[in-house]
Amino acid sequence: MSTDPSAPDGANARRAAASEPGEPAGPARRVAHSNSFSGSLGWTVLGAVIPGLGLWRAGRRVAGGIIMGLFVVLVGGAATLFLTSRKAVENLVIAQQGMLQNVAIALLVLAVLWVVVIGVSHLALRPSRPSVGQRAAGALVVGALSFVVAAPMAVGANVAWIAGTTLDSLVGGSDSNTPDSTQPTINVQDPWANKDRLNFLILGGDSGTGSGRSASVGMRADTVIVASIDTHTGATTLFTLPRNAEKMPFPPNSPLHKYYPNGFTSPSANPSLYERSQYLLNAMYRDVPARVPHDVLGKTKDFGASAMKVSVGYALGLDIDYFVKINMDGFKDFINAIGGITLNVNYRIPMGGQTDANIAPGGYIEPGPNKHMMGGTALWYARGRYHLDDYKRMERQRCVINAVVQQTTPETVLTNFQSIAAAGEKTITTDVPRNLLSDLVDLGMKVKNTKLRSVVFDPQNGFNSPNPNWTDVRKKVQKALKETAAGVEATATPTPTSTDSTSPSASTSPTTKATTKAKSEDLDYTCGYHPGKG
Repeated sequence: MSTDPSAPDGANARRAAASEPGEPAGPARRVAHSNSFSGSLGWTVLGAVIPGLGLWRAGRRVAGGIIMGLFVVLVGGAATLFLTSRKAVENLVIAQQGMLQNVAIALLVLAVLWVVVIGVSHLALRPSRPSVGQRAAGALVVGALSFVVAAPMAVGANVAWIAGTTLDSLVGGSDSNTPDSTQPTINVQDPWANKDRLNFLILGGDSGTGSGRSASVGMRADTVIVASIDTHTGATTLFTLPRNAEKMPFPPNSPLHKYYPNGFTSPSANPSLYERSQYLLNAMYRDVPARVPHDVLGKTKDFGASAMKVSVGYALGLDIDYFVKINMDGFKDFINAIGGITLNVNYRIPMGGQTDANIAPGGYIEPGPNKHMMGGTALWYARGRYHLDDYKRMERQRCVINAVVQQTTPETVLTNFQSIAAAGEKTITTDVPRNLLSDLVDLGMKVKNTKLRSVVFDPQNGFNSPNPNWTDVRKKVQKALKETAAGVEATATPTPTSTDSTSPSASTSPTTKATTKAKSEDLDYTCGYHPGKG
């Protein structure tokens, strides 16, 4: 290195120091003096936790400061909204069609930007001439940090996208502010303020192809259950009507009363058995739309289900708010998606078979306590009827509902969300408005923390399917609701061996039923293990 003889000794020394090989100039030089390669990795990690901190440390103060500022605003704003306006945010995200898909896109964009900041920060922090080993180590650390940051966001984006498309499929852009003629008008700001009870009509049926019928026959609503929920406590009572109930009534002020003034029954004075079969409860979903103009009730999402809401609600003396239709063809996929359910089996349950044609079942579900069943077996548990009556099947169907409610946890839903959503899309149809879903989730958690009660309208309960006494039915409904509200135990249950209602398995010890038949039953007892019952 040459020196200027005329220059002062101090100036030559400063130039010599500045021109030493391997010493970068400017801000990066300051980092190089104070940072080793291991130090740059440490700051890269810190820069991944707080985006922009690594750039700030590398001397890029403006860029680092801006990124850190945006990060603080984003995190602080999200935390403030969650703590002060969580419900409003949930309603906005869930209720607006397409909003969840926008959330998914935003999460992916944020993940990409965060990963870019991590990579750029490391490049700015590391020594200017890293060795091959240091390059490899840096790439490994940056890759690992990028995965840790991006993976949760990618999962969140996937969940948001699937949730959005599933909700679009199930409820579309429906809004409780513009209900159809069979829906209530709800104040979404406080939906339960003036509504003490929410009533759902649950319809279960299949397209026919899975049970040997022609698809042209259409869906038969073989399962008809009303779930009446106390919106303040979550206390729920299930009311089950037999599928062969006749003379289903329509209220005098309903447009359907004009077409069925004597109820859903044959106009013939002496109808044949076949003609009567066309006017059973399970034929209403298919046959009312075939005989009545679809606009008679105004705008409806599913005219057959809406007609049943009107009739079943009037029969029970309840205003049915919404329907949930379950296609049994996809039911087994839903049960598989939640990991199966645990049920008690008190007698042999046939898997297939036809009593009238004397075709034996392909197998049986054998008796035993706490049997864990996947979709196919659970479907036969709910539907098996060979040499059994409809009322046994109705009882088992209530047990399936009870098991799903009590055994499905938030953790199960989150870990199996994609398969549950896929099964739900092809299994469930509903007229529940989209902007009520967030409140219904909260209500569902209340329901889960209560014991479900049930009433089956069968001969033992004084119900006569060919000629029902609907006045008596309405009285029993009101009595059952009062029992549920008061927490009255309808049947005797064992104290020493009973299990908590949230446990995956019901009581397995034999119990003695109370001598006086109650108007409603505790489903924990009804669905318990009682050897020999059947």
